Amino acid sequence: MSPILIEDPSDPRVAAFRDVRERDLIGRRGLFVAEGAVVLRALVAPRGRCAPESVLVDQRRVESLSDVWAALGDRAPVHVAAQGVLDQIAGFPLHRGILALGRVPAEVELDDVTGPGSRTLLVVAGVGNHDNMGALMRNAAAFGVSAVVLDDRCCDPFYRKALRVAVGATLSLPIVRRVALDEILGRLAARDVECLALSPAGAEPLRGLKPSLRRALVVGTEGPGLPPDVIARLRSVRIDMRDGFDSLNVATAAAIALHEITQP
Repeated sequence: MSPILIEDPSDPRVAAFRDVRERDLIGRRGLFVAEGAVVLRALVAPRGRCAPESVLVDQRRVESLSDVWAALGDRAPVHVAAQGVLDQIAGFPLHRGILALGRVPAEVELDDVTGPGSRTLLVVAGVGNHDNMGALMRNAAAFGVSAVVLDDRCCDPFYRKALRVAVGATLSLPIVRRVALDEILGRLAARDVECLALSPAGAEPLRGLKPSLRRALVVGTEGPGLPPDVIARLRSVRIDMRDGFDSLNVATAAAIALHEITQP
């Protein structure tokens, strides 16, 4: 790794990193920003699904990231700058001192993740909060789901904050995106994948559910949850709680449910 020293915030070689927060709102035409050492390591990991494009790092952090440079090889240029220059480029104080650009992977088709080798899928409907999206991705990776399926109302899982909350887990997961929920459920049923609707109003308790090799956990947005007609058409399950309390954060509920249904 031969670092490229950047001394001028207006240097065109780091133009893609300029004004990060503003660009978060409009997208980057197939690219995303990874922030921090944890997400950078996920980006360069052999199991990752995303190609690194460029790195910008505080020159004081270079030595501590030797494992990253070894994994990155010559796949992307590494730019280094003093903290003050880094802050001017990013447009805010970059306390973590690390930014990287990665390329969003090619779209995954639903049929690609419902074949004979698939086990558990996580289907996410209408989740628009990036913290929840990141936490859901982290849960999916932690419990070994085969893929995550996001309907066409979900927010971008490659948004910088979502990636940070996911500790980079998003970058190693097969993700199906931009499909209407009705179509998702219909196609899963046609492939004999049992769909479980997770809801406080679920008809069955989650605990004690018998194992199944081909199953999808379906979760909805914070607050309203899954639409009543979706709950009615699927096998619905709930997490039993003490009297007077019937709801959890969607990511917390999904973690509990994934733990239950992925046990052998």
